[in-house]
Formats: sequence, structure tokens, C-alpha cells
Amino acid sequence: MTDDSPEKLPRRPRYRGANPRRFDEKYKEHQPSKYVADVAKVLAGGRTPAGTHVPIMMHEILAALAPQPGEHAIDCTLGYGGHAQELLAAVQPGGRLIAMDTDPIESPKTETRLRALGFPEVSLVVKRMNYAGIARLVAAEAPGGVDMLLADLGLSSIQIDDPARGFTFKANGPLDMRMNPLHGQSAAALLSKIDVPALGLLLTNNADEPQANMLAFAILKAHQRRPLVTTGDLAAVIRKAMVAPRSESYAPRSHSYETPDDTVRRVFQALRIAVNDEFGSLDSLLSQLSTCLKPRGRIAILSFHSGEDRRVKMAFKDGLANGLFSSIAADVIRPSAEERRTNSRSSAAKLRWAVRGNN
Repeated sequence: MTDDSPEKLPRRPRYRGANPRRFDEKYKEHQPSKYVADVAKVLAGGRTPAGTHVPIMMHEILAALAPQPGEHAIDCTLGYGGHAQELLAAVQPGGRLIAMDTDPIESPKTETRLRALGFPEVSLVVKRMNYAGIARLVAAEAPGGVDMLLADLGLSSIQIDDPARGFTFKANGPLDMRMNPLHGQSAAALLSKIDVPALGLLLTNNADEPQANMLAFAILKAHQRRPLVTTGDLAAVIRKAMVAPRSESYAPRSHSYETPDDTVRRVFQALRIAVNDEFGSLDSLLSQLSTCLKPRGRIAILSFHSGEDRRVKMAFKDGLANGLFSSIAADVIRPSAEERRTNSRSSAAKLRWAVRGNN
């Protein structure tokens, strides 16, 4: 006797509530080509679909870089590849995009997506490396320099949303925060080695945190009592510290309209910057611009933190004064009101551009 009954389809993932909340439950958003309408609904609500990334200030970046067919471009932070895709298309035919990224998890996926678009094989070079080594890469791949350079210093939404990467406090995951989880020390390891004064200084320098010293003491006291190994552990300690009764030794509280989660966000940012040495990498990139850009080469840098923007602003001003640049952005460029409405993650973005002189 044969069983002619139709094969049972696998059950869809179960989740609590009316809608999926966890990153790994959002199966429709992870398959944008299959669930177009569902993904469009997420985008229309000003949110980023899970497993994707919406590139920020695309129009403004393309206007600053003015890519032309046959030119060489370098994208220092490939990420999900949104900016890279537009640059790669704009420099065809005959142009070339060199892309860099340290993330061994997302970079291969992005390269696969870009190559599937049908551009000539030789038009795209992807290297897994930090942009602190940009001069070495340009010397090898574009000895005469590149016509344009883009650096988007923000995290990719994929990295932010995936709890396994340890960047988000909205879902519990390992307290990691490394762009490349195969190298360096995690945020948890950093907390095991740092002392209170150093952590306080780190929170001040990397996040302008007004409660830096108090939080440093609270975090390390809790970490010594029981190691903080998950993002939930750290977030809970910060929230508890922010709602605890005031002590005369504590500095005045931050603005009354802030919530404890605003403080959590700043602490996470500060640790992420330290774990990945983001300021050091940016300083290295800015110091190598003269060896990477052709005469009249264009550069655009998108930052999301005041410390980053200050570095870019001063490097561009110094470059203009010493003749490296012939022109720079008169002021910082911010996302339009419409972009901030449709993509809330663009709100903190700051864009600056510069053009190299003729020599």
C-alpha cells in the first residue's frame, strides 16, 4: 500500500505575540526577494528589515564623489554593499571598485550579492582588511591612486540587529562587539583588564557620557562580583546604576528627557569603539589620504559620532590649509527630513567631503 497523501510542508517559525520580535524569527525579512510586500511594509514604517541594511545619504554621497565611467573608486567600509553597488554601477564601463571590510561573516555574503549583479569580474576587488592599511592596498591595486574614496563609519544594520554579534542591547547575546570576531579582545575581555579611571576616561572620550565615572565604578564592581558575559548583563547593570538613589559624590544627572536606555546606548558605543580601535583606524586613514587620492580625487566620509566628525573636520581643514585639498565642505551635511523619517538610523549621520588639489 502506498501513501499518496501530499507531503506536509514545514511549519513556519513560532514566536510570541502577534509579530516576530527576535532577529532569527523574522524569516520573511531575511528573504526579501520572496516576501517583497512584507519587506516593503517594514521599510514604509521607517524600519530596516532584518538581515539587510539601508544605505544612508546615498544621493548626497554620489553628489560629493561624482563618479564617472572608467574611474577607480575605493569603499573603505563595504558593509551590506548599498553604497558600493551604486559606485560600481556609476564607474562602468571600464571602471573599478576596490572594497574593504574587516567582517569575515558579512563581507563574503556582500561580495556574492555584488558579483551576482553581472558586473565584469575585474571591476570589483574585495579585501578583508581594516582601512588603517589603505595605503598598502591602493599601492597594490591602484598604484596611481584612486579617483574617489568613501568611508561610511557606521555599523551595518545587520551587525547591529544580530544578537550573536554583541552590538545590541535590545536582545541578549555575547558581550563581544568585535567587527572581526576572529581577532582581538571582546568587550567582556576588555572589562576584565581595565580599571575604573581608565574606563571612565573611555566612556567620556568615546561617548561623551556625562555619568562616566559613576558608571565605570558600577560596571566594574558588578563585573568583579560576577563577570558580565552577555549584553543583557551589562545593560542591566547600567540601568540599575542610572535609577539608583543619588550620591553626593556623583555628578549631576544628564538631561531629564533621557531614559536609562540612552545611557546604555552610549556605553555600548564607547566599548565598541574601544574594542575595534575605531578612532585609531580613522586617524590612520586620514593620515594616508595624500598617498591614496589622485589629483582632483574626491573623498566623502560619513560619521555617526562627534569624536569621528571632529577628526574628519580637522583633517579636512588642515588639508585645505596646507594645499592637499582644493576645496572642502563648508559645513557638515545631514540627512534630509524625509530620510530621517523613512530611516531612523540615519538621524545621527554627518557627511563631510573634500577634493584633492591638482598636485
